[in-house]
This record gives sequence, C-alpha cells and structure tokens, in this order.
Amino acid sequence: MRMTVGVLAVLGALLDRPDGELYGLEVVRASGLEPGTIYPILQRLRGAGWVTDRWEDPAPARHGGRPARRYYRLTIEGRARGVHALQRGRDRSGLSGLLPGEEATAWWGDVISVR
Repeated sequence: MRMTVGVLAVLGALLDRPDGELYGLEVVRASGLEPGTIYPILQRLRGAGWVTDRWEDPAPARHGGRPARRYYRLTIEGRARGVHALQRGRDRSGLSGLLPGEEATAWWGDVISVR
C-alpha cells in the first residue's frame, strides 16, 4: 500500500478512536482532509483488507432526519500495519507525531511503501 500524507492521516484518525469506529464525516474532521479525499482512501484501505465498514441501522437515522451513516473500523491487520506505517512516517519525518493537512504536507515530502 502506498503511504501518502492522506492515507497516514486517515489511519491516524482511525487509530486514535478509542472504540475504533468512525463514520465518514468523523474521519473528515479527525484527519483534517476533505470528503473527496478520504472516501477514495477508505475504499483503498477496505480493498487491501485494512478497513471494514458497516451501515448503521436506518431507524435512528430516519428518526434523526438524516441519511444512514457508514462506519469504518480498522481490521487487526490494518491496525498493525497502520501503527507500523505511522511509526515509519514519524521516523522519516523527524516529527514526534504526524500532523493532518498542510503542516504534515510541509514535513512529508515523499511516500513510503508498507508490505
């Protein structure tokens, strides 16, 4: 999997969640990325087996007058590889933690590959 700043930001958002599950807009908020960026990343992570997803029960959504939410969670493999990728990113960038958005882009000039 090619590790870009965006992928690392999404992995970081999912790893930071105590219950390990976020819906799309929560990933947007936690990562600092735009929706048009995170959804393709989530689909790539899902395709690689790093993330699973589920739709919430539609009843609470209807009651709240909103669409059903799609929740994302790291798999065991995704959690292990995500921790590894973030550590490599920190080591290569010299940062104590990866930052979302422009600050991370300024520090992270290239990409890494995690096998």
